[in-house]
Amino acid sequence: MISYASGVSAAPLLGDTIGANLDRTVAAFADRDALVERATGRRWTYDQLADDVEAVALGLHGLGVAKGDRVGIWAPNCAEWTLVQYATAKLGAILVTINPAYRVHELEFVLNQAGIRTLVAAAAFKTSDYTAMIDEVRPRCAALSDVVVIGSEGWDALLRTGRAADRGVLDEIGAGLGADDPINIQYTSGTTGFPKGATLSHHNILNNGYFVGELCGYDEEDRVCVPVPFYHCFGMVMGNLAATSHGACVVIPAPAFDPKATLEAVAAERCTSLYGVPTMFIAVLNEPSLDGLDLSSLRTGIMAGSPCPVEVMKQVIERLGMGEVTICYGMTETSPVSTQTRAGDSLDRRVSTVGTVHPHLEVKVVDPATGVTVPRGTPGELCTRGYSVMLGYWDEPERTAEVIDAARWMHTGDLAVMDGEGYVNITGRIKDMVIRGGENVYPREIEEFLYTHPDIVDAQVIGVPDEKYGEELMAWVRLRDGAAELTAEALREFCRGRLAHFKIPRYVHVVDDFPMTVTGKVRKVQMRAEAIDILGLGDAAAVRHA
Repeated sequence: MISYASGVSAAPLLGDTIGANLDRTVAAFADRDALVERATGRRWTYDQLADDVEAVALGLHGLGVAKGDRVGIWAPNCAEWTLVQYATAKLGAILVTINPAYRVHELEFVLNQAGIRTLVAAAAFKTSDYTAMIDEVRPRCAALSDVVVIGSEGWDALLRTGRAADRGVLDEIGAGLGADDPINIQYTSGTTGFPKGATLSHHNILNNGYFVGELCGYDEEDRVCVPVPFYHCFGMVMGNLAATSHGACVVIPAPAFDPKATLEAVAAERCTSLYGVPTMFIAVLNEPSLDGLDLSSLRTGIMAGSPCPVEVMKQVIERLGMGEVTICYGMTETSPVSTQTRAGDSLDRRVSTVGTVHPHLEVKVVDPATGVTVPRGTPGELCTRGYSVMLGYWDEPERTAEVIDAARWMHTGDLAVMDGEGYVNITGRIKDMVIRGGENVYPREIEEFLYTHPDIVDAQVIGVPDEKYGEELMAWVRLRDGAAELTAEALREFCRGRLAHFKIPRYVHVVDDFPMTVTGKVRKVQMRAEAIDILGLGDAAAVRHA
């Protein structure tokens, strides 16, 4: 039997736009809770959510935002983020989600590459002064015409404009929108240099969110705690869209992940579902307040974004009471989920695989060299096809063609094995992308930055095993003759404020030469193996993952 599987479902694909789908949910569940923001105590029923979404949409329309225009959102998790997500969908504008950890050069790249016309941003978050960074890059961003700062007079004016406008305008706009229109650009680390903008349609992300919710058994009684970031598909698709397509409620525990706030939100709001990458669940399980809280409402949830340690999964089931918890696997380019474990799967399946193919999708495992589908039980590259595959990388057809073949198969770059029943196990990656705590990091971007250090003549960045984050970054560097010793702390200091925190190497190893192949290519596989010995990471490397 070959390593191919297609997902069947009694539920058909949704054919409507995100705005139309929200309207149907509002009509059915107008008085039910839709959104709760714990940090401010604000709450919305579906009727109230629809009212504010339409106000934001009409306010943006008043600024001249039209179908196809790019609107950036740069903020931590907050209610306004969700309002902008659905408001742009109502207009047919393309929401560009920007990582809150980005620094100046990353922000400038995204603003220009996507041609962002309007940017909605928080004023600041943690150590990031967003307004100062926006002011710095704005003269170099020709397309950017409007910046609206959340919580400022500009945001209030946007709402006033929208509330005074004719709501019939949105009906006219909606009539001209199609489910296959692009609606979202998410930047993901690519195969070379800077990130690429995965461009997703209403059809892509609405259906993926809907079927994630279906496999979690969601209905209007569910309350989904979403501590994962909205700027990822995990938050805005598997969180927001999974909930609103089923009439469920989204609970935002805090602007950024906080284990205590997350647990308190679950207890206070009687959440039935909890999301997280493994790092988050580890923090929650180690939170001192855990045993004193009533978490009996929890039923299900999702662990994804990074390989899931088996022991952590078992504790989530036993200590948090999440008996129906699932593991999802996917990538931004596939909206994101391609496989998911089911509530009815055995414990062994749920802690040792990433499940089976999603409804209405296809997956196969191929020989990376020949493209031929391999027999079950044989490792190869995982490919996926169907409604979830992105439209392409924004304005980069050549890079799109590198990953989506002529038959519309998305080549993930991940090594996988499919067993006789169709369950998939991810065994590694063909490319050397690093996944640190759910963040995709491409080493070349960091390597190119490290070349700007006055003492570094060459740099190679690899991922090494880490019990907390799954992987951590390690920089192997060659120094110029006569350079002083370079410590890990000194290198981190050089990177601070210039690279997002998750891109800063934790470890530094100074070498005279890198291990090379006979054809002159750096052997990162060998470097990783040596690093495990150098750093004493044998225990971390031995942690089992699904």
